[in-house]
Amino acid sequence: MSRPSFESTITVGNIALSFHRAVAAVTRRVLEAHGHPVNSVEAPHEQLFRLQEDGDIDVLVSAWLPSSHDTYLSRYRDRVRVLTRQYQPYCVWAVPPSMPIENVREVADLARPEVVERMTTVIDGINPGAGISRFSARMVSEYGLDRVGYTFSPGTESSFISRVERGLATGEWFVIPLWRPQYLNRLYGLRPLEDPKGLLGTVDNASPIVSLAALDRIHPHAVAGLDRLRLGNEGVEEIDALINVDGLTPLQAADRYLANSGPALPA
Repeated sequence: MSRPSFESTITVGNIALSFHRAVAAVTRRVLEAHGHPVNSVEAPHEQLFRLQEDGDIDVLVSAWLPSSHDTYLSRYRDRVRVLTRQYQPYCVWAVPPSMPIENVREVADLARPEVVERMTTVIDGINPGAGISRFSARMVSEYGLDRVGYTFSPGTESSFISRVERGLATGEWFVIPLWRPQYLNRLYGLRPLEDPKGLLGTVDNASPIVSLAALDRIHPHAVAGLDRLRLGNEGVEEIDALINVDGLTPLQAADRYLANSGPALPA
């Protein structure tokens, strides 16, 4: 029997959002450190999991489990290895820090007449396959916000970011479906609302997902390195800010983070 080659190209797939690109860039550097050329693929949430299910992606970055992405991973979980979490994401609804907390402390407060008078009632989000989007569509109805004129409108990452920046610049009252890690948290100090119904899910574990079919082609030390890599929410947000605020490419941002303040790449 021939020995496996640990110089084969590994396909890393990431969800098409900037902070997922940030984590994928660090993942790429770990694989490259062990001699692997890396092919990069990105797609929206559900499509990316379909690609791995169909055998087109070796390493998926990252699955948020259990709340956000288990619905996609459960179809083929017996054919992958879920590595140890690299950060712990969670979803929120947030408002500008200038909105008084005595007016809006929790999601239900958005329906108060004096708040509705001032609020923009279109709630803009990212693509509909994201956990935060699925949760948000449900929240509009379960908190009764649709009865006072609120609607949820999914969109693109760029339209979502533009919406936040425009609202902050004009002093608008608005609510935004958000999550950590995301660089907007570092930049603007958006204030999370309480969600007494618990509709935004739990604090998830964000883990790389490795296809069992690919394990024989990936150097064991590279797999172990990914399994030990801890970025934390703060680390992911730092890399995300380097991309979106400083204008670096994901690989440049990952390299700067690793050189200046990140963990040494596991050997």
